[in-house]
Amino acid sequence: MKKQPLKLFLAGDVMTGRGIDQILPVPSNPRLYESCVMDARDYIALAERTSGPIPRDVSGDYIWGDALAELDRLNPDVRIVNLETSVTTASKPWPGKGIHYRMHPDNLDCLLAARLDICGLANNHVLDWGREGLEESLRVLHAVGLHTPGAGRDESEARAPAALRLAGGGRLLVLACGLTSSGIPEDWAAGPGRSGVFLLPGLGDASVNEVARIIGQARQPSDRVLVSVHWGGNWGYYVEDEERLFARRLIEEVGVDVFHGHSSHHPRGIEVWKGRLILYGCGDLINDYEGIRGYEAFHPELSLLYLPTIDADSGLLTSLTMVPMRMERFRLNHATGQEQDWLHGRLNEVCREYGTALEKGPDGSFELAW
Repeated sequence: MKKQPLKLFLAGDVMTGRGIDQILPVPSNPRLYESCVMDARDYIALAERTSGPIPRDVSGDYIWGDALAELDRLNPDVRIVNLETSVTTASKPWPGKGIHYRMHPDNLDCLLAARLDICGLANNHVLDWGREGLEESLRVLHAVGLHTPGAGRDESEARAPAALRLAGGGRLLVLACGLTSSGIPEDWAAGPGRSGVFLLPGLGDASVNEVARIIGQARQPSDRVLVSVHWGGNWGYYVEDEERLFARRLIEEVGVDVFHGHSSHHPRGIEVWKGRLILYGCGDLINDYEGIRGYEAFHPELSLLYLPTIDADSGLLTSLTMVPMRMERFRLNHATGQEQDWLHGRLNEVCREYGTALEKGPDGSFELAW
């Protein structure tokens, strides 16, 4: 019997620390160790100068705003984000690092409000408050039932894919990993008896072979596979040839069904290779960057909810719906018509190179054509 299609919700970086944490019910100590900003509340003030007053002591659903109704309407089977913050009360920041994100563990309702299943942790902020902070992050996230591929108490745990049983049978395996190109320090790599993240050595044979080994050991015949990769710089649409080759090799040689890339602060191009989805950069979904100047040309306040549907039997992409959102007053709002038009036009310019296009629907959402 043919299985029901598998619907996913994918997002790039969800950063609930620093300024976001300060408007939640239990804010962390606001002390920062940045070169210019010493108090997390300054990021609230910066955003308020741009967009107006932001409420304090908000409920967990506040930051998700209009996105929650969209997720309820589209009803994905599995919800996956890259959680780019520590969730800890640890007080000692990682030495020599310029930025340290932290959310208080008592603010976990802001993740539960979106009914997330998987918070990938292979990124350049999960150890901002040291290995003590990572240990607490893992403990509190697991306590509320969230899967956390990409980081662990040792190498084995960090490299293990999450395995979610699907209602229609089979499982979804989600492996999360990162590269130093995204800013992950080399000494954050998990090792035997040492906590950390699953840090790939590069984009060559060694990394492809290691992903293949892990997936080969974990995969069962009816499983679908998603690989989530934190890679590349923050700004720009160009994807290096070796990055494209790496994503394609994971599909061709490892049998990956969905490639979920993130780290860029704005959405990047989309490719369908051998019938399978490659998201080169999902952009930030939630952050406290509102009011920061210098990159207005990229419209980093605009983001997308990615909702692919794949054939549960073959792993082939059957559709990709994208819902444009705008971060304002630390809340996700529907993008305006003008903002939708800009994002639609810009991404179509970028996607032309990949043989894909975004078609805009009457409700403002986009559908991928390939």
